Amino acid sequence: MSKPYDKEYLRELARQSRIDVIKMLTAAESGHSGGSLSEIEIIVSLYGHVMNHDSKNPSMKNRDRFVLSKGHGIPGQYAVMANLGYWPRESLLSLRKVDSPFQGHPDRCRLSALEASTGSLGQGLSIALGYALASKLENNAFRVYCLIGDGESQEGQIWEAALAAPKFKVDNLVCILDYNKAQIDGYVKDVMPIEPIADKWKAFGWHVISVDGHDFDDIIDAFNEAASTKGKPTFIIADTVKGKGVSFMEGLVDWHGVAPNKEQEAKALEELSA
Repeated sequence: MSKPYDKEYLRELARQSRIDVIKMLTAAESGHSGGSLSEIEIIVSLYGHVMNHDSKNPSMKNRDRFVLSKGHGIPGQYAVMANLGYWPRESLLSLRKVDSPFQGHPDRCRLSALEASTGSLGQGLSIALGYALASKLENNAFRVYCLIGDGESQEGQIWEAALAAPKFKVDNLVCILDYNKAQIDGYVKDVMPIEPIADKWKAFGWHVISVDGHDFDDIIDAFNEAASTKGKPTFIIADTVKGKGVSFMEGLVDWHGVAPNKEQEAKALEELSA
């Protein structure tokens, strides 16, 4: 079930989830630090307040669906779900091991509580659109949330889904952009600019909202506004900081796909535990 809004609870959930991200990436000695930390408040808001879900019954039919299209950010989702009882937190330390269910990208075949296997960039929004259409066709009132990356927004399939969703008036679909401004090859503005991003999605027929992606009040207000928007899907531009919460990672492209070493882990955990 969705939960009452408790900002202090969400803040603590975010803080603990960041700690778990650092620990699992250090243990794995590989993975994506920057994007796994920038998305935390968005995923915490969804699982910690907005979505109808049950960690004890993850396959219930009327659950809201969350599709992590930017699959390389899965450590953040693993951590949030662990802290809500989906699986033991200590199991996260098997991240990226051969026989682990916690792979470097979401693998629904190994972990059925995830809604989709993603990682090939651009495909998650199409999957989420399919879920939203199924909800309408089956008259099952679940809502669908899809998190995409800004570098991922350069993919053609994102724009195919963006074109199709308003046609079908899927007002139960919300796409959130983790706008941390950096991707694997550099800053988004240098690799392939996506601005004016709000005008582009509005032109495709979406209801567009811009928020501070680390402010729970802002994020929750946006999800409430999306729920009251009828006849069109909603696109939320969440302004975030790559590597949020760890001073030596924040805003730096270099931390897109690099895991901390033991010394860096200790410094990060000291900051996150302060």
